[in-house]
Amino acid sequence: MTYTGEVVVGGPSDVRRLDDLEIRKAAVGPMANDAYLLTCRHTGDQVLVDAAAEPRRLLSLLAEASVDGAPAGRLTTVVTTHRHHDHVGALADVVAATHAALAVGDADADAVTAATGVPADRRLRHGDRVAVGRSLLEVVALRGHTPGSVALAYREPLHAHEGVGGRVHLFTGDSLFPGGVGNTDHDPERFAQLLGDVTERVFDRFGDDTWVYPGHGADTTLGSERPHLAAWRARGW
Repeated sequence: MTYTGEVVVGGPSDVRRLDDLEIRKAAVGPMANDAYLLTCRHTGDQVLVDAAAEPRRLLSLLAEASVDGAPAGRLTTVVTTHRHHDHVGALADVVAATHAALAVGDADADAVTAATGVPADRRLRHGDRVAVGRSLLEVVALRGHTPGSVALAYREPLHAHEGVGGRVHLFTGDSLFPGGVGNTDHDPERFAQLLGDVTERVFDRFGDDTWVYPGHGADTTLGSERPHLAAWRARGW
């Protein structure tokens, strides 16, 4: 990850430190899934986005996190962005080791439980909130890649006296990537649903400086992707 204005730490995972949150990114498994660990810099509480694979690697990621040099607290929640097998491979092991709650989109929850044996503690719906210590993540339902796919939006606090802040950080799973939306198996109805949700619930709401953290590969920004929306619609995928 390449950033401006935050501390980036080299080593086994990419790190971004905001005023209130630390974000750690690690690619795991044969499909190089991106897992994201969010740590509240005040309380040490943690949320993991997608326990995709390599449970030992993910558990070591928890230990890497810190709060102003002190060890972080505990993993409170694992958010699964959608039900596909490459995003849940380490879920059972991570939950067993940490006793974290599982939060997953309502329409995907039963499939995730059937695949992993882990019951959903929260069935997420559009507009819900997930706490990371003192910070909140907004649930953004992006239907189409799967019926219950969700993204998570974190907005930095606005520092009115400095005129800065308020930027959004968006964890999109497999619903939005650099260069297009997620796979909809060439189903025109699913594609229209996903592109419609991404347009109305993401591009129409959030600014160009919004940082996008996808489920695989490199990060991007909404500003980089916005000029291509019409081309995505025209090509149909």
